Amino acid sequence: MMLISSSQIGLAYNPPAVVLDSMAVGSGISSEVGKYYNGQVTSFVVLSCMVAATGGIIFGYDIGISGGVTSMEPFLKKFFRKVYTKMENDTEISNYCKFDSQLLTSFTSSLYIAGLIATFFASPVTRAFGRKPSILVGGVAFLAGAAFGGAAYNIYMLIIGRVLLGVGVGFANQSVPLYLSEMAPSRYRGAFNMGFQFCVGIGVLSANLVNYGTQKIQGGWGWRISLAMAAVPASILTFGALFLPETPNSLIQHNDDPHKAKQMLQKVRGTENVQAEFNDLVAANEISKTIKHPFRNILRRKYRPQLVMSILIPFFQQVTGINVISFYAPILFRTIGFGESASLMSAVVTGLVGLSMTFLSLLIVDKLGRRSIFTIGGVQMFVSQMLVGGIMAAKLGDHGGLSKGYGFSVLILICTYVAGFGLSWGPLGWLVPSEIFPLEIRSAGQSITVAVGFLFTFIVAQTFLAMLCHLKSGTFFFFGGWVAVMTVFVYFFLPETKNVPIEKMDRIWKRHWFWKRYVGEEDDTNCDPITAEFNIGI
Repeated sequence: MMLISSSQIGLAYNPPAVVLDSMAVGSGISSEVGKYYNGQVTSFVVLSCMVAATGGIIFGYDIGISGGVTSMEPFLKKFFRKVYTKMENDTEISNYCKFDSQLLTSFTSSLYIAGLIATFFASPVTRAFGRKPSILVGGVAFLAGAAFGGAAYNIYMLIIGRVLLGVGVGFANQSVPLYLSEMAPSRYRGAFNMGFQFCVGIGVLSANLVNYGTQKIQGGWGWRISLAMAAVPASILTFGALFLPETPNSLIQHNDDPHKAKQMLQKVRGTENVQAEFNDLVAANEISKTIKHPFRNILRRKYRPQLVMSILIPFFQQVTGINVISFYAPILFRTIGFGESASLMSAVVTGLVGLSMTFLSLLIVDKLGRRSIFTIGGVQMFVSQMLVGGIMAAKLGDHGGLSKGYGFSVLILICTYVAGFGLSWGPLGWLVPSEIFPLEIRSAGQSITVAVGFLFTFIVAQTFLAMLCHLKSGTFFFFGGWVAVMTVFVYFFLPETKNVPIEKMDRIWKRHWFWKRYVGEEDDTNCDPITAEFNIGI
């Protein structure tokens, strides 16, 4: 064992042993080094992250609310009369095609094209001014969108509200995951970052409960309450953002006095002795200063693995099919024969299942690791989607509905699928991209992640109802096939990131069996002391 001099990193300790992931084919190295940064989970960092994570509630609320109101007859009658007439009076049309309307899908998906554009404006704001201003802009825009939606009297006002909601979600999704990953102690980073997806789950469940309640309001104006209630989480985020501290990473990037960043780091970690972590922040910031065009630099060969992950992880997250379940769960349940009220209650059940599994994932992610959870959830989603597709292919024709027994079987299988997503691709799809980028390209990388997510959310949302009409039960086989592909990809190409400090994440690519050909083997003689024992091949 080796003693590190204080001149090197500011304190002495024995360097940790390296722990090899049990799934060694694609894992790279999982290090215990993060446990050797000083600090603890303080009430200050917990409160800050709780406020920031409410950005997930506004995203989840919107996902859940849009699917619910589009199944409400008064809402359809006011804004989408053709869909309402087709649903009520056309006895010849297939079960799978009753809701196939480009105008209806435009209402749902307009938010995501707005979010796609907004995230590229959010990136320079986050990089130049910090994470806090981006969070604040997101909250204000979402408030405006909620006001337009609740007061809408024609389709144009309704879609303007959706666009404003998209701007809010674009800014919040770009900045909140970064904020959580930078504030969290490295050994608990998974749990803290998953607070975002947990809040997304809270938002979805809250929206489903609101929809279920407002659907029963006499007079047919309950949908206005559903849309306007988005202002509640937006108000919490906007007001809370005024008091949020900046992350130490952001402070050192935007302040000429590094002492302020060190003071914040000491406050966040609850200890005076943060020299090792502070030195890593200083080193990362010096590299960051050399990068003037992060979007251009992320295309360099040395950042190839991060660029690939920033594109493929959000793409895979969307082609799991989860958002079509979230958007259109009530519509889907009506397709298989449930009534309006039963459809909305079924969406509540799936929302509760997803939230519970995300909480379980939050508890185990820093112990079990990212790759293992990805694999478990992928297998669970694949099996349940194949079974849902099989039941609908065999038992649901173009007319009529499923029997009660088969209908509840489909509900249970969809809950199983949502549970698999809530355990794995839901929270990990946000966690992994937010923790793998070096500081110099972090805001650009997160923007690409969010933009790709919005792009494919838009595409899936815009095409799902037409896909359901034409592919029918084959829709579930389509998404199930993608789940199989992404599970194999994670097994072979995603290294384990648990316990690795966020500013030391480049080490995992240099030791990965595939990615090392792009970033190069690390020169062991020049290893810094903290990662000196990473000299192990796969």
